[in-house]
Amino acid sequence: MQVDKTTLNDLSIFNREEEQSVFHHLNFTTSSGGRDWLHHLLAHPYSDLNKIQETQQTLQLIINNQQKWPTLITNGTVMVVQKFYDTPVGDIPDHPNALNSLYYKIVNSQDYSLVKYSVTHFVDFTIGLHQILNVFKGLSVPKLLQVILERIKMLTDRPLVKTMMHWNKSKRLSAINILTFGKYLRQRFKAEALELVDIYSHLDAYYGMAMACTKYDFTFPEIQKADTPYIDAKNVYHLLVPQPVAYDVKLNRQTNFLFLTGANMAGKSTFIKAVGIAVYLAHVGMGVPAEKCELSLFDGLLSNIQVEDNISRGESYFFNEVQRIKKTIEKINDGRNWLILIDELFKGTNVQDAMKCSTAVIEGLRKMKNALFILSTHLYEIGEELKQYPNIRFNFFETHVQDGQLVFSYQLKDGISNDRLGYLILKREGVVKMLEEL
Repeated sequence: MQVDKTTLNDLSIFNREEEQSVFHHLNFTTSSGGRDWLHHLLAHPYSDLNKIQETQQTLQLIINNQQKWPTLITNGTVMVVQKFYDTPVGDIPDHPNALNSLYYKIVNSQDYSLVKYSVTHFVDFTIGLHQILNVFKGLSVPKLLQVILERIKMLTDRPLVKTMMHWNKSKRLSAINILTFGKYLRQRFKAEALELVDIYSHLDAYYGMAMACTKYDFTFPEIQKADTPYIDAKNVYHLLVPQPVAYDVKLNRQTNFLFLTGANMAGKSTFIKAVGIAVYLAHVGMGVPAEKCELSLFDGLLSNIQVEDNISRGESYFFNEVQRIKKTIEKINDGRNWLILIDELFKGTNVQDAMKCSTAVIEGLRKMKNALFILSTHLYEIGEELKQYPNIRFNFFETHVQDGQLVFSYQLKDGISNDRLGYLILKREGVVKMLEEL
């Protein structure tokens, strides 16, 4: 699924302040390599339905067997294995025996300690890999996972590695064992060992994704290929909101444009991002923050939420809004299925201009049957004119004043809101009083 950097930023999939990112909230990996693989998987949503479904099946298998998942391999274990190949040690005897092992242990005591430490961790690493193979033994696994497991079997199909994989942890490794294993690992198994580390990191990323689905009680969506896009989600919510309100969303060929109104802080942006994140995670192969979700396979997702001016290039906020819309039209005019999210269109110009521009854009975009649109605006006045188009749906977030205080229900309702509460917010925050006292 095509997604640009602007959309990734708008939806906070990744963020400079990592704790504010979707990635951070989904990161239940146990290793640095797993974290890197998770970042890669989240940055590359699929356009292939088979890959999405195979990822879903992989995560569901891990969830169903999470009690069997080994804890023997830690981030420290993986780091020791990697560092073993970067650290120089004295030449290990070609054929370790009692005599030359004792000599090496005495003369090269520091090197021996490093080899012993590294080999011990590598034994743990191989035992952990063996335990992972046992987790899926006898189960029907998707091709994606089968390829990974078969690669582990092939790379570990060596007599010495098998010995390590089946080592009885209650037995102590002798100096001969340590030097024999160390010699083999350094001289004949480096590429294979590092590939196994990468494979484990890949599996750790899937484990982290599976644990995130369990932690947040995500639902695995039903995704199908369709000539025209659709979304039918029940109780979808924003992952990053501590106490989120859930919404129902239904868009399809007959009603492919959602015109969203409401006062400042009423919940429009949160709603738009919640839908975007759910669709994005669905195409990664993850579960989504919703009670139920059915959607078509999308070819692309674009947003227009946090447009900025560019002083160095002499570009105004409004000019960049126009350019973003222009690029959006150019991209989605390809007949493929798109989801377009637009929050507060044309904030960078005067009201009359914004109304005229917004109406022109909406009347044009709503004709595109290959895309779904969610657009929020303060310009409720243009809604009446747009009611002539049957494929536009009108929703709003209700706000009211109670005892002089603003009350936000965050409930999505049918219709158009004409709430203008900016001055009340200014007054509530004491700004009006401060100005009066100047």
